This record gives sequence, structure tokens and C-alpha cells, in this order.
Amino acid sequence: MTKKTYVLDTNVLLSDPNSLFSFEEHNVILPIAVLEELDNHKSRQDEVGQNARSVSRTLDELRMSGSLLEGIELRTGGILKVVSIHPQKFVDLPIELRSTKPKVDNMIIALMLSLGDNEDTILVSKDINVRLKCDSLGINCEDYLKMRVSHDPRNMYRGVEVIDDLTYDEIESFYREGSLTLPDHVLQDKKLYPNQILILKNKSEFDGKTIKSAIAKCVSHDKPLKQIEKIDQAFNLKPRNKEQSFSLDLLFDENIKLLTLVGPSGTGKTLLAISAALAQLKGLGDTPRYDKLIVTRPVQPLGKDIGFLPGTLEEKMEPWIAPIRDNINFLMGASKKTNRRKTSDDHDPKMHYLTLLQERGLIEIEAITFIRGRSIPNAFIIIDEAQNLSMHELKTIVTRVGDNTKIVLTGDIEQIDNVHVDAYSNGLTVAVERFKEYPVAGHVTLIKGERSELATLASHIL
Repeated sequence: MTKKTYVLDTNVLLSDPNSLFSFEEHNVILPIAVLEELDNHKSRQDEVGQNARSVSRTLDELRMSGSLLEGIELRTGGILKVVSIHPQKFVDLPIELRSTKPKVDNMIIALMLSLGDNEDTILVSKDINVRLKCDSLGINCEDYLKMRVSHDPRNMYRGVEVIDDLTYDEIESFYREGSLTLPDHVLQDKKLYPNQILILKNKSEFDGKTIKSAIAKCVSHDKPLKQIEKIDQAFNLKPRNKEQSFSLDLLFDENIKLLTLVGPSGTGKTLLAISAALAQLKGLGDTPRYDKLIVTRPVQPLGKDIGFLPGTLEEKMEPWIAPIRDNINFLMGASKKTNRRKTSDDHDPKMHYLTLLQERGLIEIEAITFIRGRSIPNAFIIIDEAQNLSMHELKTIVTRVGDNTKIVLTGDIEQIDNVHVDAYSNGLTVAVERFKEYPVAGHVTLIKGERSELATLASHIL
């Protein structure tokens, strides 16, 4: 096999600090301009800064066994070099990319041009514009794919499967017995996952119309299906469609420790999660299981913005928790109207319910930065906007879980603000795909918008 040479852009290293060892026996080149960019990022107090420092430490260890100029053998078999570019080589750049102080992206492109037209030399970059420039100049350039858990979001696990080749009697038996063992021909054609919701159908042989249907939940691939729990409301919130009903079943299932809810804005992901959490809080809900609710969400950019905003942590987080506050005020207000729960502040129509629950120790608003190092038992944790998590941040959160704690990740993989992840490699996608085989996890993809008729229409036509 011909050895290839991969030239790495800075964003690859900042996304995956172990990417130096991801190219098997092939050679790796780091432009010296990349080291300069790593130096610029190393003081950041977020994951990007941590990755920059990690790469620098790795390079420092490697140079103990050789010269970065002459090349150091990697444990994977390839050779690592740090390469600089002579200023005269910038004349090879198109005039549009030249300047007295060229951008690092253009410096890397100039380096690629200086290496000559070699199909075995490939630039690896997560920057779409860099890849577009390279393609325009005939330079081999690829995306960094190792961190992807899916290559097409449309084929991602959805948590719901339709089985439409059952007999009328089989569905009747399911209603009567409360369970159903699927026939072998169904199990051969479909791969089922733990806690997957199944829509069972019996169709007419003549016109294909559904004669009888049922909703079931898969316990495991080799066990009978069971009926989902019929939950009419959670903290006075009623499900409006079948996906919301599926979500409530999993939200109240204490055997599920990690639940992912994915869908576009307005489908009710966060509202459902908060309503189920409030209903299961001790001293507040009708199904007391958890001591407190912890709510957090990625802040982009996490370190800088939260550090330079004035005030306490709660005041700094206020712009990002406004949707959480709105949802809690809505749910508590609805609960108050039904006289289901009385508080000493019922006389105050302008009471901030979130503040009250925080004072009672029932709810914590936490920044992801400060979750590291904690051990969190007996809690219901909601991570909103989880599509902006990196894989490392996801691991940091999930590994904090103690006994009797449930984590719910909500988000929309079509709305990602973190430049270091995409629809294929963000923490929410990783959680969906990596945990789908395990009985402690569940997933539902919500489809139908329920916020308002206008919001649903806008999401489709704008």
C-alpha cells in the first residue's frame, strides 16, 4: 500500500486532540502556522483551550524521541513532521488570497501548493470554506471523518419503527394479553433495539389500508413486546401527538437512565422533559423519585461569554436559561390554575416560579463547565440544546451520574452553533447512535410542531 501524507488543519486538532494518531501507517504533516494557532487558543478556559493544550503536550512528548523538523515515528507507523513555508511560495497563491499578512488558512493552502501536485498528499480540514478553496485550486482536501457516528442524518436511529405485516389476530392478542412475541419473519427483516417504540399494523391485502393497529415497546430483541404506559398528563401537560406520548412513557420509565429527544423547534422536547421532571420531584410532583432537577445547556462560546458577563453565575446564565424559565413558569402557572399545588406565594401573580424552586433546593441551573468533578445522585438532569455538545463534553456529563439519576438530552441536530462539531459528530448524535443498543437508554425523534400554528408554518416555509 502506498503511504499517503496528510496535512492537518488547526480545527482538526482542536476537535480531536488525538487526531495525530488517527491516520494509521500514513505520514502526518503539521504546518508551523498551526502551532501558532494552537498557541493562540491554549489560554481559553473551554474544551477548545483544553484540546490545544493537550496537543501541545503530546507534541512536546514526541519531540523527546526525535526531531519534528526531520520527522518522528508515530506509534501507528507513520512519520510526523512540522513544516514551514518559505515566503516566496506565497506567489503561487491566486492574487485573491495574497496579502501582506496572509490568513493561516491561506498559508496552509500555499504549503499544499508548494508540495506539488501529488494525489497522495491530502489536506484534512473541518473548515468548509478551506475545502471549497482547495477544490477550486485542484488541491486534495478532505473532511475529518473519524469522529462521525453517522454519515447521513436521515438514516439516524429514530427510536420508532413501523411493523406492518402482522395479522389481525396477533394484534388482538397483544391487546388482550398485554404482550406479544414477534414472529420469526419479522425479527429476520428488522433490527430492534431496547426501549424502541413499535407501531404495529395489520393491513388489508386488497388496498393496503390499515385495519387494526397498536403501539408497543420493545424490551429487548429476544423478549416479548409490552404495552407503553398510558400517561394522560405530566404536571398538567397533556401529550398532543403520538411522539409526545412515546416521550412521556420513556421519561417516566425509571429503568431508562439516558433519554435523547431530537426534533425541530416547537415539537415540545424541552417542555415535555421539564414537565416530567417536575412531576417526579420529591415534595412537588405526584410521582416522587428524584431529589432535584438540574438544568444546563452549552453556552457558545462557553468560556469567554460566561466569564466576561457581569454578576453571579446565575446572572451570567440568565440569557441562556430564559427558555427554561419560560417553560417552568408556564407549567407552574397551569398547575396553579388547577389548584393542584398551593404555595405561600400564591397571592403573588408575578412570582417567578423558577426562583422559588431554586430557593427550595429543587432546581439547580448549572453551567456545563462546573459539572466536571461532581458526582450527582438522585437527580433528574436536563441538557438542553445538546446538539452543541462535543463528544468530550457529553462524556464529562454522563460520567458524573450517580445512583438513581436520569439524564435527558434535548436538541435539534439541524441547528448547531458549535463550529467544532457537525450533524454527524455532535454529542447528541453520538448519544443517540452509541447508546441505542443498551437497555438503560431510550430515544424518540419528534416530528410535529405544537408550539403554535404560526410557529409550525414558519418552520416549514421560511
